[in-house]
Amino acid sequence: MLVRPLLVLIAGVFMSVGFAPLPAASEEKNPVTIKEWTVPYEESRPRDPFAVSEKEVWFVGQRSSYLARLNPQDGSFEKHDLVDQAGPHNLIVGKDGIVWYAGNLKGYVGRFDPENGEIEKIAMPDPAARDPHTLVFDADQSHIWFTVQGGNFIGRVTVADRKVDLIPVPTPRARPYGIRMAPDGTPWIVLFGTHKLASVNPESLN
Repeated sequence: MLVRPLLVLIAGVFMSVGFAPLPAASEEKNPVTIKEWTVPYEESRPRDPFAVSEKEVWFVGQRSSYLARLNPQDGSFEKHDLVDQAGPHNLIVGKDGIVWYAGNLKGYVGRFDPENGEIEKIAMPDPAARDPHTLVFDADQSHIWFTVQGGNFIGRVTVADRKVDLIPVPTPRARPYGIRMAPDGTPWIVLFGTHKLASVNPESLN
């Protein structure tokens, strides 16, 4: 009978071409654990967190118009109301601790100093740029880029002098939304109302 030797030969061929046995259950990766913190400001639409450190995570409340900070280590929250009901869309925090936020409903970029609570509002030079959002720093934090979804602009704030540049998007009603910076300093934008991406030359603003 050649059955047994033939079976051994077939098994050897399968092993040689990569049919390795499945890993044992003990070799599987550990499951991911998700920890949640309940924001104590109900129905406020918290969004767009910015993690500064393991003790400091900032976020906005778009519906209730506030800036807030969570300390994940002790679970404490600190809230700063925006009395103008600006409907902040997102925020970013600089290396100097200053918080910049998009005053989406009021057409400005805000600068908040957590040390003294002072707010500076940087207005858009064109009233058509009515809804700035999605702020992002460039590499050295000398500029803040952002998008203007309804107004159809890509914008830039120069941090030193607060100068605002607005670049119209060529495609009408393109709804520029998410924005990310490339290593070479070029901002890349998704045109949410189209099937296009866009970029801007940071030197010429073209």
